[in-house]
Amino acid sequence: MLSGLIGKKLGMTQVTEATGKVRAATVIELGPCAVTQIKTAATDGYDAVQIGFGRRRASRVSSAVRGHYAKAEVAPGIKLGEFERRGEAELKPGQNIAAADVFKAGDLVDVCGTSKGRGYAGVIRRHHFAGFPGSHGTHEYFRHGGSIGNRSYPGRVRKGMRMAGQLGNESATVLNLRVLEILPDDNAIVVAGAVPGADGTVVVVCHAAKERRRQMESANG
Repeated sequence: MLSGLIGKKLGMTQVTEATGKVRAATVIELGPCAVTQIKTAATDGYDAVQIGFGRRRASRVSSAVRGHYAKAEVAPGIKLGEFERRGEAELKPGQNIAAADVFKAGDLVDVCGTSKGRGYAGVIRRHHFAGFPGSHGTHEYFRHGGSIGNRSYPGRVRKGMRMAGQLGNESATVLNLRVLEILPDDNAIVVAGAVPGADGTVVVVCHAAKERRRQMESANG
């Protein structure tokens, strides 16, 4: 059907396996996502399926966005995304795609979302620096980052230097999470482990890229 779907993190829970082991798990509501556009190589230069998730009042979006949704005869959503088309199933604009149509129990997925914002943080919390010794002459310099440059060359602070700054509130992806259960009545899935963001965060769930690459390599010998 598709390589992934857009959803919303509902929260975390616990799942008890048949062996008695208790695992942390996350419940993700996936759709139903409506097909808003089918892109082809002839018209767009590449093949993809664009889908929308959620509902938003028409007054909250621009006229151009309203017109785009109107072509597919669907209500404006809160997020659009493009995914690779898989299989020979027929897709058309306005069609709803549920979680059970794309995923099944046992699949490995990659989950991408926006991590929780932690505000302005120092180098110890942000980059896990060790800090300085607590004695032997260290004076008011316990949680600093240390030297950030050198002598005449290059004569500046290099780009990418790890320093204090904004922690979190950025795109984060967790790879290879196992789908433990499909909840078709709630249009949700349960995945092992944690995913980025707070409850209610919009996330993108895709079939694991590394697993698919490994399967393709093994198939090609």
